[in-house]
Amino acid sequence: MTTGASTEIAAAIATAPTPQRIGVPREIFPGEKRVATVPDVVTKLVKLGFGVVVETGAGDLADLSDDAYREAGAIIAGSAAELWSGTDIVFKVRPPTADEVALMHEGQTLIGFLWPAQNPELMQQLAGRKVTALSIDALPRTLSRAQKMDALTSMAGVSGYRAVVEAANAFGRFFNGQITAAGKVPPAKVFIAGAGVAGLAAIGAAASLG
Repeated sequence: MTTGASTEIAAAIATAPTPQRIGVPREIFPGEKRVATVPDVVTKLVKLGFGVVVETGAGDLADLSDDAYREAGAIIAGSAAELWSGTDIVFKVRPPTADEVALMHEGQTLIGFLWPAQNPELMQQLAGRKVTALSIDALPRTLSRAQKMDALTSMAGVSGYRAVVEAANAFGRFFNGQITAAGKVPPAKVFIAGAGVAGLAAIGAAASLG
């Protein structure tokens, strides 16, 4: 009776569905320092039942080590080919290159900033590989249900802040006014074109500098 029960358990394990694997490749676009997923998110994905595979070095430029991903529960892939071939879903920041598309397989899902209107050839390549593509940049940010996936707003906020930091560095003197023994330094006048997400972030950053 015990033997029969053990056989049934073994059979159940053998036929159990394999958890879907999410892949996080290293971004190869020149100068790109972002990575599609951080270790904290990996932990949450693993708890939800997903397997997570991260290409070695994917987080290096974002100061996220392979060990940090391992501790979060991810498997580290030694190469891009290994990652793309062994995953069901791929998270990506930049649109994939032609070489990366060639590594994809039928039924795979790609999620990232794809900019389909600007990349019609890429869309055709993905369709030819029978890949499901979800373009995060195409999500309507006005819908409350989509706000949790609104990565464009956070990226635009960073851009606005960074623009002011770079401008302050190039400006060469204080943004805020200064009165010193050597004389008076007038405050800087900052012109910001636009009041979107990036513009508002730039306004806030400039105001905080005086």
